[in-house]
Amino acid sequence: MNLNNLNNLIELFANQAKKQNRKSIFLQWLNPNSKKTYTWEETEKNILKLSKEINKNIKEGDRCLLVSENRPEWFISDLAIMLAGGITVPAYTTYTEEDYKYLIEDCEPSLVIVSNNEMLKKLSNTINEKSFIKKVITLDQINKVMYDLKIISKEKYLDFETILKNNLLEEDKFKNSKLKRTSPACIIYTSGTGGNPKGVILSHGGILNNVVGACEIMRPLFNSRPVFLTWLPLSHSYEHSVQFAQIAVGAKVFYAEKIEKLLENIAEAKPSIMTAVPRFYQNLYNKININLKKQTGFKAKLIEATLRLGKKKLLNQKMTFSEKLFNFIVDKLVRKKIKKQFGGNLKAFVSGGGALDREIGEFLNSVGLPTLQGYGLTETSPVVSCNPIHKIKVETVGPPFNGNKVKIAHDGEILVKGENVMLGYWNKKEETDKVIVNGWLHTGDIGEIDPDDGYLKITDRKKDIIVSAGGDNISPAKIENMITNEPEIDQCMIYGDKKNYLVALIVPHKDFINEKQKIDKVIEKINKKLTLLEKIKKIQLIDESFSIENGLMTPTMKVKRKKVTEKYKNQLESLY
Repeated sequence: MNLNNLNNLIELFANQAKKQNRKSIFLQWLNPNSKKTYTWEETEKNILKLSKEINKNIKEGDRCLLVSENRPEWFISDLAIMLAGGITVPAYTTYTEEDYKYLIEDCEPSLVIVSNNEMLKKLSNTINEKSFIKKVITLDQINKVMYDLKIISKEKYLDFETILKNNLLEEDKFKNSKLKRTSPACIIYTSGTGGNPKGVILSHGGILNNVVGACEIMRPLFNSRPVFLTWLPLSHSYEHSVQFAQIAVGAKVFYAEKIEKLLENIAEAKPSIMTAVPRFYQNLYNKININLKKQTGFKAKLIEATLRLGKKKLLNQKMTFSEKLFNFIVDKLVRKKIKKQFGGNLKAFVSGGGALDREIGEFLNSVGLPTLQGYGLTETSPVVSCNPIHKIKVETVGPPFNGNKVKIAHDGEILVKGENVMLGYWNKKEETDKVIVNGWLHTGDIGEIDPDDGYLKITDRKKDIIVSAGGDNISPAKIENMITNEPEIDQCMIYGDKKNYLVALIVPHKDFINEKQKIDKVIEKINKKLTLLEKIKKIQLIDESFSIENGLMTPTMKVKRKKVTEKYKNQLESLY
């Protein structure tokens, strides 16, 4: 299938569905209370049935809000909306009632698809007061109590199971859609580390362009049908686009039950590839590292050799015959055991959604967990570049995907041009014109391109740079990564804009909550590796973690600096 010749994402699915074994399982949910599986044939029929119902309630180009946890019906809903000529607007399940109200008032959806009663309760007030919402479809059956309490009206609601009982007619097929590569496919609201989220309009062609690049990265990894475990929220542009790469390679897709059950789900699904954000890899690094440090004697020497030789191989440094032999031995004795904890079939982790610390990248690759760091943002559908398996440079985010043009502006900002660049921000022309100038998207990230191989390196976030009282630019991300790589510290935020020195807000690991002296020693050790300007002068310990639930972290696990600063302003200022 030539992906460059496709007009839209519906064609991608229809073409692949014809090629696949119709009875083979395509989608499976690992929720023990709802172990649903869908074959390629069932998936296709369900998309057609749901699309037919959606079509009765929307016009071409209408927005359709989709609020659900990751599950097979998420995928079916997304494709059904597109087939009906609508635009999918995914929303995080972690949003508050106010967040949903903002989204609904901003994009004015004609239709809402919501997973269950719990989600529906959060949305019901806004749904009931908005006349532009014509229909609400629930993926689970609605609890009778919702009707009895007059929370919802029977006329406006329909459930997924009822829709699936409808019969398909001869003419209900994937007809040639009017959708072009330039047509909007979805509006994804940036979770944002400050301010209201903006609706990013992504095109069918933009996502297809990403799929081409993703397939080039994945092709060398598989010699059989790939297996994916989807656990990042599908409402995030990263995982949303991964869906279409899964179609393109004819994968089997498992949906994780929930983040707390991730390791169990990995053991069950045995994925060949997993996508995740840096916070996941940081937790993984600390977990594996703590276990490895407990080893003594011969085991400790084996681990030391695994890391040393793994790093040598990663950096393409020459190895002696004895080193090659010993590397082969630790492959069997150490790396194989570590891989087994991830199902035994893992060919690669892919990291995106933020900068992966170099030390973590080197460590994971050395212990036999190939980790390919990529780079992108919602506004680029979302991937710009990624490391290929045959040449991993952990300090970089790899070469740009074909079809992407990337250049560095005079102030170091990364600019991107290509089909993958968004169509614009929904209802925000002025803001669109600020970031897209002469076709070039201004990413807000600072970076450099290696002139020898074209690999891109991210050095900082333009808006996160701290400017000291003396006018010096300081990268908080670099210091925060160094601090959170220490097992005693869970989370950290550096503060010090327009100040004479830097301070740190620190969430200790639960085992070190009352160990102020130990935390001080960790900071002393890190300060020795930092320049005079980067040194941490004072720290403030807090016992509340930054989380999605308390609004201090985005759904992709990035700290919301603005919100954290507002909440802890008094404690931070008291350090000066």
